Amino acid sequence: GPVAETFRVIQGAMTEEYVRSTQGVFQFELSGDGGGTWYIDLKTKGGSTGFGKPPVTADVVMSMSSADFVKMFTGKLKPTLAFMSGKLRIKGNMALALKLEKML
Repeated sequence: GPVAETFRVIQGAMTEEYVRSTQGVFQFELSGDGGGTWYIDLKTKGGSTGFGKPPVTADVVMSMSSADFVKMFTGKLKPTLAFMSGKLRIKGNMALALKLEKML
């Protein structure tokens, strides 16, 4: 589905340099179609993405609908706007959340 495809694209776009400069683990709690718990690990060597809980404790947990997640990562929804309008909830390290926004 679109969520799995988005994570595949993110995995393909990861670079060592990006992992080195970010040093964060992001967990996504997605509701709706293709939802569930997903993660982006930008801390462990090489980085990784996947379904389920991250291999190490997440620094940031983001909750949103899977549809909004896909929109956000395809550039149709600005993360700041999603957060301000209540479509995106963030727990944890806000500075790291902002770093992830740059990656988008």
